[in-house]
Amino acid sequence: MMDQLGIRVEEIEGVEKVMIVCKDEKYVFDEPTVTAMKAQGQKTFQISGNYKILGRIRKEDIELVSQQANVSEEDAKKALKKCDNNPAEAIMWLMEKDSKK
Repeated sequence: MMDQLGIRVEEIEGVEKVMIVCKDEKYVFDEPTVTAMKAQGQKTFQISGNYKILGRIRKEDIELVSQQANVSEEDAKKALKKCDNNPAEAIMWLMEKDSKK
């Protein structure tokens, strides 16, 4: 029926990663399933699978890093950005940075 309407659907094979980049965050899909649908000259993609959000920094993480590394919340936020929002890595990075002073 979709053929009669001129709609073509195909799965894109071998996709390793898809990233959607927004102003303040990135959605990263590792090994997603990607389907392409073409209808009336327009191509639409559907992405499904597990993803993580990079760039969104939680207030709790900022507070944790700030307290554990004994730095300002602004410095904690910068460290979280540098360490892909991983609080443990951000704390370790800040402590290593501080020990080199």
